[in-house]
Amino acid sequence: MNKIHNIAKNTSYLTLALIIQKVISFTYFILLARFLGPADMGRYYLAISLTTIFSVFIDLGLTNVLTREVAKRPETASRWLGNILTLKLPLSLLSVLGVLVLVALSGYDETTRLLIYISCVSMVLDSFTGTVFGAVRGFHNLKYESIASILFQLAVLVFGYGALLLGGGLVWAMAALPIASFFNLAYSLVVASRRLRLGLAFLIERSFMVELIRISWPFALYGIFQRIYTYLDTVLLSFLAGAEAVGLYQVAFKIIFALQFLPLAFTASLYPALSSYWQSNRQQLAISFERAINYLTIISLPIIVGTVALAEKISLLLKSGFEGSVLPLRISIFALFFIFINFPIGSLLNACDRQGKNTLNMGIVAGLSIVLNLLLIPRWQAVGASLTVLITNIVMTGLGIFWAKRIITYRGRNNLKVGLKSLLASLLMGALIFMGRDYLNIFALVGLGAAVYFLLLFWLGGFRRADVDSVLASFKLK
Repeated sequence: MNKIHNIAKNTSYLTLALIIQKVISFTYFILLARFLGPADMGRYYLAISLTTIFSVFIDLGLTNVLTREVAKRPETASRWLGNILTLKLPLSLLSVLGVLVLVALSGYDETTRLLIYISCVSMVLDSFTGTVFGAVRGFHNLKYESIASILFQLAVLVFGYGALLLGGGLVWAMAALPIASFFNLAYSLVVASRRLRLGLAFLIERSFMVELIRISWPFALYGIFQRIYTYLDTVLLSFLAGAEAVGLYQVAFKIIFALQFLPLAFTASLYPALSSYWQSNRQQLAISFERAINYLTIISLPIIVGTVALAEKISLLLKSGFEGSVLPLRISIFALFFIFINFPIGSLLNACDRQGKNTLNMGIVAGLSIVLNLLLIPRWQAVGASLTVLITNIVMTGLGIFWAKRIITYRGRNNLKVGLKSLLASLLMGALIFMGRDYLNIFALVGLGAAVYFLLLFWLGGFRRADVDSVLASFKLK
């Protein structure tokens, strides 16, 4: 029961923090769009997407291994962390060199190149921050990481928007990222050393490092495939359709990416518990997995329906020129359900030492994504990229469920019951939003829709009073 309480408490902390963080992030996205327009927005997010792809080569799955092993044997945390930090030093240098070579061969304009160089600094700092918090996460403690996520985004907003107001333009707005990343890294080091008493010394144990690499390579391959799958579409759009198409596509991408804080918060807490249950309680492992699917289904379906109904209003939040983002958004948002479900599926496979299967699935989907993007982007530009997102996420979910059934006794009928109730409540909510969209502003519609949805779902039996009490109790400190 203590692990279940920790899952609920950690999920509540991180969910609340990421709600705040994503609200700040999306606010900054709107401000950027109003200042910059589609073309410069495209350059800004191209730089971030390109360096995000290369950031996986700094980590190579080491942070996932760190979290898993610390969850199993907390007393070994300093040893794992010290050796991983040492390994990441040469990996950082090689990754930065890789970006520089690619930029030199790309033919990008001078401004885009400078944006990529600045983003490289943030790439390195964020990778080390993620590793430190990966160790902290192994102790089933997400409170400090939750605080850090808010502070980081606040720093980006303050420095980035301040630069825009002072006339600094696109380059100085990008400079806000490494500034915020530096403070975030410093905070993570203080938390690890002073709160958890972890050693932060760089360790060199050759035999241990060889073992690290042996364990982490499936995670590394998965991470490479995942970054290619998630961010290569933006890079391909820039080559095949231009910066403006990237800017339009980023409206849909940013919304979907922002909403991923919900499954991310839940599975960040769920993953260490699943690792423990795999060792000690297989029945509870299956129960926790099914509950995760129910939770994410309940959250994702109303978001999908509401976004389809409000797509035009969302585009109006931005400056003129973003009207072309409506159709890509409506197509992409249907992928949200499958994106959400893939989080607990991936956590289950990794926690149960099936990371190789997870890697295989992501490799298949990454290859499919490249093929579809090359076929669809030249014809339909941002719409083609959105169709690729939807198709590939459906395939990823199917592959994941196939392997999950070979680990646990998965009772999909239980999830289907909750899904049908959630879908009915979502459609009724969507009808109300659609009828009221000409009379209320978007924020009032979102609030009204959320209230109506949860009342309908409660009436339909999609969740119980005990579930609400459990979530509320998870915020209370012992």
